Amino acid sequence: MTIFDMLRQSGVLSLLGMGIVFSFLVILVICVSIMGSIMRRFGASKDEADGGIPPNANKKAVTAAISAAVNSYHKDNS
Repeated sequence: MTIFDMLRQSGVLSLLGMGIVFSFLVILVICVSIMGSIMRRFGASKDEADGGIPPNANKKAVTAAISAAVNSYHKDNS
């Protein structure tokens, strides 16, 4: 096997590998786009996308609850 045969074979393998990866990424983008359109059509409202906090919730109370949870975690795991 000459050097030119080996270079040709390595080039073919490289192009084949890049083609497979590119194809997988295209399929992945298509699947994510389809799932996004399904979610918009059937599911997630703005409240769910916002972390489940209703828009009229008391933001100070939510902030205080999160701060208390973080402080409790740090106190227990220090």
